[in-house]
Amino acid sequence: MAANVLLIVDMVTVLGTAAGGGYLASRLGQPVLMGYLLAGLIVGPSGLKLIPSPEEIEVLSKIGVALLLFALGVEFSLGDLLKVRRIALGGGTLQILLTILLAGGLAFAIGVVKTVPAAVFLGAALSLSSTALVLKSLMERNEVQTAHGQVMLGILIVQDIGLGFMLAVLPALTEPAGALVQGLLLALVKAALFFAGAAIAGLYVVPPLMKRIARTGSQELFVLSVVVLCLGVALLTNILGLGIEMGAFVAGLMISQVEYSDQALHSILPLRDVFATLFFASIGMLIDPLFLLSHAGTLVSLVAVVMLGKAIIIAPLVALFGYPLKTALTVGLGINQIGEFSFVLSGVASKLGLFSSELYGLTVGTTAITLLLTPFLLKLTPFLFHQLESVPKLGRWLRAGQYPKASFIPEHLTDHCIVAGYGRVGETLVRLLRSRGYPVLVIDNDEATLQLLRERKIPYVYGDASSELVLQKAKLNHAQALAIALTDPAATRLALKRAASIAPDLDITVRAHANQEIDTLYQLGAKEVVQPEFEAALEMGAHVLLNLGGEVSGVLQSIQSHRADRYRDILPDRFETLASTNFGEAMVGLDGNWRVLAKGSALVGQTLAQANIRQMTGATIMAIRRGRQLLRYPDPQTVLTEGDRLLVVGDAQEQAAFERLFG
Repeated sequence: MAANVLLIVDMVTVLGTAAGGGYLASRLGQPVLMGYLLAGLIVGPSGLKLIPSPEEIEVLSKIGVALLLFALGVEFSLGDLLKVRRIALGGGTLQILLTILLAGGLAFAIGVVKTVPAAVFLGAALSLSSTALVLKSLMERNEVQTAHGQVMLGILIVQDIGLGFMLAVLPALTEPAGALVQGLLLALVKAALFFAGAAIAGLYVVPPLMKRIARTGSQELFVLSVVVLCLGVALLTNILGLGIEMGAFVAGLMISQVEYSDQALHSILPLRDVFATLFFASIGMLIDPLFLLSHAGTLVSLVAVVMLGKAIIIAPLVALFGYPLKTALTVGLGINQIGEFSFVLSGVASKLGLFSSELYGLTVGTTAITLLLTPFLLKLTPFLFHQLESVPKLGRWLRAGQYPKASFIPEHLTDHCIVAGYGRVGETLVRLLRSRGYPVLVIDNDEATLQLLRERKIPYVYGDASSELVLQKAKLNHAQALAIALTDPAATRLALKRAASIAPDLDITVRAHANQEIDTLYQLGAKEVVQPEFEAALEMGAHVLLNLGGEVSGVLQSIQSHRADRYRDILPDRFETLASTNFGEAMVGLDGNWRVLAKGSALVGQTLAQANIRQMTGATIMAIRRGRQLLRYPDPQTVLTEGDRLLVVGDAQEQAAFERLFG
């Protein structure tokens, strides 16, 4: 068979197997790149030997690396970096340097690597985390705009920038000892000249050129131009000895500030995904399962040391920059994996002769396992903190960061409206309340927001709205209303639960992040729950109905009936099987215990409204288990019967009060 046909057969084999592996990984809730690595292992020399000689696939995979880094450059957000610039630039840089120093130094000291350049490369590879995986997990959990989400993304952006610098400078470490300084200086000069030229081209050459091409209206020509720019700059940096990866990343940065950057990224994504699949599959082809099995103990030790070590480095740095201990630990546990771009650095080190085949295999295996564990760890983090907070000494230690850090509260402030969260929703709400003359106090834990509140002379408490201490500092007992507009679903539930315990009769309005949260928030004590997407749908529906000739009174009645029904038409039936995934997610961060309603209990025969459990104990009944059915979010008219198992949500004191009164 002709060589060119063999290449097509190899590509179809790899991509087809990768598609199957990616689908399997996705169904199992894992990153799809794990499926691509598995596909490479299956078809490669260590598997079924469908591709016994993967050299040609490796050549094509270089295009995948270039397109990956190009897309990374295009997606670079200076705005996101500036939001958390102190922790990102300071903490992110220190994290990279400390990881290189400690990890590389330890590897050199115990003999894992024999040379300083190899130690530096190993430390650099371990210092990088997975931007794609962490961002995807944060988006799935609606935590991108939370304090820990913003800090994670800021540090990850700095790591991405650091990757470009590493690819430009680290290869110079292979120069002979006498010429090492000269080699490093030459690499730095080359990089500086290249960056200067790229900056000039990015400002004065690329924008008008891309504008002219876009005006032709030819999508094919636009895509072709973007690909040529990416690979052309990558080829130039390769000729200069800076590597194709560096050039591709800078080409992406040149495009990122162009008016048509979103179109460029959208055009390149299909190509990137195809060739990046070849790249990850080519790495899988280099994995020897027998080697991994024979080094299973070493791999387990490496994974534990790397993930624990990175968390120990990152968490204190975040705390050092003034963030609460809980946020610092969440960030440390969230970005303690080894990222996919570590494969790139490891590959460069292997080609330079710095990594032996054994070290390369261990690095790839460790990286793959940490990526596999990260989604589980991110999901378990809230449960872990919840359990630790119930331990007396550890709980006090974790709650130490919940004290209000700063505040501006008028001395005689009373009958005020408290707004928790000063994002887009909270800011609009504050402006509306102040325009009507109501006194307002804001609770927020973002430093940039704090400065904005000072400039606008708006009373504030700087701290976590889910902290009882912060709520008390905000004079919750003297407020006439509380609006919770936080971006973190778990923090929203905790803030509501604690506010309802402190001031049971307070009018509390809460922003829901998803439909399945609505009933939970009502059950925890909210007087009104607003789901922004649903409200937008109601407004759009009203506009459409009126334009179609509907009567104003009829349209308004229809809209109000949806609201009056508390969104029940978009929620599933209250009775579900016990294996309710959404219910489990809604309970994250809340302390709940199942209690059996025994014969003779004072609650038997009463409705929840008559029992008045929240007013008397502070606890909330979130669910009732009857036989094989689970009654989620029981309404006030639900009659309690003997044998019911009640899910009682509340802290230790509230649980004890419930047991004392109704046990």
